[in-house]
Amino acid sequence: MTAVDQAAATAAAVAWALARVGDTGYALRCLAFVEDAYERANEIEVFGGASATESAALYGLSSYSGNEPPPAGSLVFYACGGPVDGTWRDWGHVGLALGDGRVVHAWDAVRVDAAAAVEELEPAAGWTRPRLVGWASVERVLEGHRARRWPVG
Repeated sequence: MTAVDQAAATAAAVAWALARVGDTGYALRCLAFVEDAYERANEIEVFGGASATESAALYGLSSYSGNEPPPAGSLVFYACGGPVDGTWRDWGHVGLALGDGRVVHAWDAVRVDAAAAVEELEPAAGWTRPRLVGWASVERVLEGHRARRWPVG
């Protein structure tokens, strides 16, 4: 495992994510989006679950009171369910905290919203509205990462 400067990795991930605001290629792929933000911006691979819900369970969550927003780069998790490839379950939703109470996340397009306002977004057909459940620290997300070169593009 190659050591990564947490502050530099966070800044790179946030910049990568914000540069993709408006991109529709991550629709219904929120976990891939936040993982790509860390991985592609830092030439590493992180190890979460197969869905946002599984990743939230794996990382362990701190509660989100709304009084003190999660630090920039933290992953903010939501419970929500719907059908994917004919299977309905709670897949969850996840965004990347900007440190000021907002998250950048992949919805119908990559967008920036107040973390609490994500609960008010209109879900895709057959999906439930997201419910904020907590956040995971950058330190926990980077735990066990490894170096990896990603293709350009």
